[in-house]
Amino acid sequence: MTRPGKCCDQNYTEIEAKDLPLCCPTPGMSRWDGHPRVFLKIEETGEVRCPYCGTLYVLKGGPLKQAGGH
Repeated sequence: MTRPGKCCDQNYTEIEAKDLPLCCPTPGMSRWDGHPRVFLKIEETGEVRCPYCGTLYVLKGGPLKQAGGH
């Protein structure tokens, strides 16, 4: 994750492909127990909002390209 933060304290977090799979709160967040951990699908759209705290996650570089036929 390029921007460490606290669960539920910020509205925007940039994620890199190496940080996938994405969960909120992320392991790097200091308040890891802010709400139950939930895995979020960000690969196809390039952004996703946590249903618990509303944090917006944005995938650096945009959506991931899928391999042909998958």
